[in-house]
This record gives sequence, structure tokens and C-alpha cells, in this order.
Amino acid sequence: MKDLGSSHYFLGISVTRNDHGLLLSQEKYAEDIISRAGMTNCKTIKTPVDTNGKMSSTNGPSYSDPTEFRSLAGALQYLTFTRPTSLMQFNRSVIRCTISHGLQLTKSSMSSLVSYTDADLGGCPDTRRSTSGYCVFFGGNLVSWSAKRQPTASRSSAEAEYRGVVYAVSESCWLQNLLLELHCTVSKATIVFCDNFSAIFLFGNPVQHHKHIEMDIHFVHEKVARGKVRVLHVPTHFQITDIFTKGLPSVLFEEFMNNLNVRSLSHSN
Repeated sequence: MKDLGSSHYFLGISVTRNDHGLLLSQEKYAEDIISRAGMTNCKTIKTPVDTNGKMSSTNGPSYSDPTEFRSLAGALQYLTFTRPTSLMQFNRSVIRCTISHGLQLTKSSMSSLVSYTDADLGGCPDTRRSTSGYCVFFGGNLVSWSAKRQPTASRSSAEAEYRGVVYAVSESCWLQNLLLELHCTVSKATIVFCDNFSAIFLFGNPVQHHKHIEMDIHFVHEKVARGKVRVLHVPTHFQITDIFTKGLPSVLFEEFMNNLNVRSLSHSN
């Protein structure tokens, strides 16, 4: 093995050092995606989706080339490695507007995990399934994030939300084990922020439920009882994972993007 010095470019990810730490970006990769899609001169927009609209598989004409569509979708998935705000909707007009943005990593003396989780109840107009989103910070740095449709439909916002909490807790447990292997023990309880009081109450006071959700509730309750996890309430206007599950006004979208440590190369120094 050889020490090749400081990393500058790896698997399409550029590493820029600034006054705050490291900025991970994929500007050239994003430009290639836009060029492949024939949208180099497209009109830019600041947010990825209409605040009121819901996309359906029956809206609009089908894409003429399914193979090309799948290729572009896969490329956009890789772009989320440094652009977590691209998770919500694969909107290339937004990528064009924020092409120089990346994920800022900073030095920190903290060694705790903090998660945010949210769910959009019945957000899919085709299946009425909810979309869950979560993000996990370690020492103030965003280290993991996800947005995906839940496998089954939920009958209440509490059900959709506590499923989202389960995903966040599971990811936090995996990160704790990974950090332990790296000889970095997380001694403090993982904080999970949720904006639904009913879901928080269920994890602190499990009662009999249908089997498809009972296991999830007890999984988190056990972590709470052992002091490994604390599920706390966060006001909706501070729920940054809303950026993964629903359309937001441009001002709120930019604020949450900043909270996720997504920065522009030109303003990172």
C-alpha cells in the first residue's frame, strides 16, 4: 500500500479543502448528467417540486426510451452522495441551478449521533403509501440520509411517522457499530427528532398493536428503555427532513439545505 497524499478526486467526487474543513462535490459529474439529458441550456429553478402537486405514474406521456431513463435515474442516485437534497425529486432543472453545491464536512469535538425523521402520509397518489425520510448527523456533520416509499400503506400519520423513526433508529444503530469498529465509541444516547407527538408517545408507552407494526414499536422502545435512544419532539418548522418528503417554498428549502450542510463552492471559504 502507498500513501498517495491528500485526496482530491475519487470516483467522481471532488474533495476541496477550505477554511471550515472539506467540501465534497460532484460538479463535473452533474454537468455530464445534464448534458446526457440534453438539458444544458434548460431554465433553472430553485426548488425540486411544486408545493402542491403530486407526481403520478399516469400523468403525462411515457418516456420514449426506458433504457436511457433507467441509466439517468441511476446516475442521479449516485449524485445524492454529495447532494442529499436531490433525493426528493430527480429534477435536473434544480441540479442545473445548484451545480456547484456540495456537502461540507467540518472538524468537530462532538461524538454524538443526532437524527431527524419525517413521513408524508399517503403521499403517493398511485399506491397511497407514505414516503419516509431521515438524516443522521455525527458531530454536526451529515453522514447518512435516505428517502424512500414505505412498503405498505399507513392508516394514520402516527403509523407513518413511527415507521420513519424505526428506519432512523436502525440506521443509527448500524452507524454506532461501524464507529465502534473504527475505535470511536458513541457513549451518549442517539437523539431522534420527530414532529408527531402520537408516534413519540407510542415508543415510550408500547401497547398492543397489529403484528406488522408491533415489532417496530418494541424494537425502538427497547432502545429507549436501555438509554441508547431518545425520541424527542421537534416543531414542524424545524423539521429539516421535510425537504425529503414534500414540496417546500424556496425560502424554507434553501434554509433546510443550509441546515444539511449543503454549500456552494463559491461560498465555502
